[in-house]
Amino acid sequence: MMDMFDKIEIMEERREKVKLGGGEKRIDAQHDRGKLTARERIDLLLDEGTFVELNPFIEHRGLDYGTSEAPGEGVVTGYGKIEGRLVFVFAQDFTVFGGALGEMHATKIAKVMDLAVENGAPIIGLNDSGGARIQEGVLSLDGYGHIFYRNAIYSGVVPQISVIMGPCAGGAVYSPAITDFVFMVEKTSQMFITGPKVIESVTGAKINSEDLGGAKIHSTKSGNAHFTAESEEQVLQEVRRLIQFLPSNHEEKPPVIKPQTSRPVDERLDELLDLVPVDGRKVYDVRKVIKVIVDDREFLEVQPSFAKNIVIGFARIEGETVGIVANNPKMMAGGLDIDSSDKCSRFIRFCDCFNIPLITFEDVTGFIPGVQQEHGGIIRHGAKILYAYSEATVPKITVILRKAFGGAYVALNSKAIGADLVFAWPNAEIAVMGPEGAANIIFAKEIRESADPESTRAAKIAEYRERFANPYVAAANGMVDDVIDPRDTRKSLASALEMLRNKKKALPKKKHGNIPL
Repeated sequence: MMDMFDKIEIMEERREKVKLGGGEKRIDAQHDRGKLTARERIDLLLDEGTFVELNPFIEHRGLDYGTSEAPGEGVVTGYGKIEGRLVFVFAQDFTVFGGALGEMHATKIAKVMDLAVENGAPIIGLNDSGGARIQEGVLSLDGYGHIFYRNAIYSGVVPQISVIMGPCAGGAVYSPAITDFVFMVEKTSQMFITGPKVIESVTGAKINSEDLGGAKIHSTKSGNAHFTAESEEQVLQEVRRLIQFLPSNHEEKPPVIKPQTSRPVDERLDELLDLVPVDGRKVYDVRKVIKVIVDDREFLEVQPSFAKNIVIGFARIEGETVGIVANNPKMMAGGLDIDSSDKCSRFIRFCDCFNIPLITFEDVTGFIPGVQQEHGGIIRHGAKILYAYSEATVPKITVILRKAFGGAYVALNSKAIGADLVFAWPNAEIAVMGPEGAANIIFAKEIRESADPESTRAAKIAEYRERFANPYVAAANGMVDDVIDPRDTRKSLASALEMLRNKKKALPKKKHGNIPL
């Protein structure tokens, strides 16, 4: 009869066999592809020695179909810490069934998602899977459904982060699409509904997986990826960095992290005077403005390669996390189009979900005109920005750096749609349209009949700018709370954030709104 030590030895042997996943040969093959194993990824993601695995002995149903995979399942689940804070994680194991999802695979993921919500901590999924496990048929599809349901129901409860570290195909792509942020590894990550081979069999056109759904495509064209990195090690470090800006759940505020560089809150930022040209026809990169204002010049930009005319991301002011939305005149004169509307409205809603104050740096010529934009639905997409700002109850502050024209002025967190405070620089122009266009319409007859039309036009543009487009007209009517010296922008924002720290605002009672998706 075996004693307890014998039973413990059997348990440890079984545990070690489970840890090997599909075996040494498949682990070597994973490494040969330039990819880490599920457990190696978890070790890099979490603080050293903090990972606790859950349900290691759950077994797949594959044995019912004559397969001979290793015991256990093709996904590793558990919890650990990032910078001392609790997180839950699952990592698909490509060495077992190519990471394909089956019934018990889905069960393990669902269980760890439930635990994450019950304990108020982020859930991070490391995806590396060929899709549904064909051997299990409809059970695999049902498993996806249980995951999708939790992605949707838990949205806004705890942060959900997806890291694509290999193939993510078929129905599997919809789970990351529902989560808050998607990371991809360049050259080794792919997301697509229909793979290259299927497309080739149907259309005859040859296409490789990178061109179809690689990191470059999803970070620049589709907008499905929020962050990319050259290696798995780098992408996991970026996940750790993001987590430090976020609260653990919707009932908490983000952690306060003191700046590494000490600077007086009332320090005057002379550098700002040179970064934003007074001449509205000249371009500049708004990211340089942001970095001068925020703590340690640290700005974690989200979707930096997609819809570059709008800049979004996380930073800190006096240690507190803020979400930043900024027009970038360097691209499309900072105007708003379909993609930028989607990009910023979803980010606004995320910040509102998780108690992150919003700061908007505005320099916008308007919504981008044209047949392509109109037919593509710019009205519907642009309305998302209005909806997102209006619905948000977190502290909302706007700084008008230069131009604020037309409906875009209203959309970008104006007082009328709920801004707590609006500041404007002295050079700000706030109007229905730019002075050039407005003067051409209002004074068309005078210009046309003038002996010197060009001189008259220039004079009328200057007159319109002086009478209607300056910030003092808006300030006189309460639409701008203060006109500030650009050098005092950080000081003004810090003071406003401190004042709004305990802001509480309730929206009308309802089941939920109907955003114009």
